[in-house]
Amino acid sequence: MRFSTVKRWLLSEFWGRCTLVLAVTMGVVAIKTGSDMDLPARLSFVNTAKAKEHLIGGFYLQPALADEGSLPSLGGAVAWINSAPISGESLHGKVVLVDIWTYTCIYSLRPLPYVKSWAAKYKDAGLVVIGVHTPEFWFEKEPPNVEQAVRELRIPYPVAIDSNYRIWEAFNNNAWPAQYLIDAKGRIRYHHEGESEYQEIERVIQELLKENGATRLDGITASISADGIEAAPSGDVQSPETYVGYRHGTGFASPEALVRDSQKTYSVPARLSLNEWGLSGSWNIGADSAVLQALPGKIVFRFHARDLHLILAPTKDGKPVRFRVKLDGTAPTEDHGVDSSPDGTGQIREPRLYQLIRQKGAVKDRTFEIEFLDPGVQAVDFTFG
Repeated sequence: MRFSTVKRWLLSEFWGRCTLVLAVTMGVVAIKTGSDMDLPARLSFVNTAKAKEHLIGGFYLQPALADEGSLPSLGGAVAWINSAPISGESLHGKVVLVDIWTYTCIYSLRPLPYVKSWAAKYKDAGLVVIGVHTPEFWFEKEPPNVEQAVRELRIPYPVAIDSNYRIWEAFNNNAWPAQYLIDAKGRIRYHHEGESEYQEIERVIQELLKENGATRLDGITASISADGIEAAPSGDVQSPETYVGYRHGTGFASPEALVRDSQKTYSVPARLSLNEWGLSGSWNIGADSAVLQALPGKIVFRFHARDLHLILAPTKDGKPVRFRVKLDGTAPTEDHGVDSSPDGTGQIREPRLYQLIRQKGAVKDRTFEIEFLDPGVQAVDFTFG
């Protein structure tokens, strides 16, 4: 999950303003919120999406859906993809899923197979899926870049280009990705931030559709096995998202002191500890990226994860940049990613997330290296999976 202000790892779940009431009535334990204390109980959440069915005392207690306010305006989009502009009024009578995402964010990309499947599965039952693309980096604000990403990701449903954060702010949103479920009366009944909880989200979709009169819903939730960049993360990720720019950058280990917004020559550290990285060559480190000024130039990173991704952009005038990656000093061979070849070579043609490593064997600490064969590359952000 990415947060819009200070990026941080989610170390604990927020369970809302919950009050626990224990009652011995027919062997039922009741969990309630707020002032609604009628028995038998339901589990209700404020500003959370972690609800589950609970079997307690022989009874299934399903979570009650909160009312988090009305669907805000979608009028702040600078453009729409796959649709004419959509208004809240036109959605009356429909169940709506709004997915707030951005196309370079691995945490936004991995839920897409589920969102696309729900759009197809429940279309005839009255579900409308709307993507809201809100950018993090400068190049994600450009509509042509978003349009290209939507085409390459094969997203069929409407996508609002929210380059000015108008829709993000209207939802009072603070993370990528975030899913909001709106009932047929235009009320937000549920929202979730981050990856996972796919079965719970689909269960709520089904519940809202049934509230709206849909029938013939089988109650089955999807279990999707995606590949490529959209594949689920491994269970052994010990490297955090790491920004190359100084605004949020951490872990920089080159022996030379980092100089902001100015050209400087750096060298690779003699030794890297886990989650440290360094530069080699002449670079200009800005707030959100580092730009290679002249050849030779490389980046090294000591990481622990199955997958390594790096957000990269070509030169400022759009010229492609060739690269070669290594893993522990040699070509990645079978451990190459979808954007690198077994010999480690590849090319940066557009600003996006590039998957450079996908390990096939046991996950362990490895040293990644990417050497650029043309100057002008813009390196932005590492993510892992």
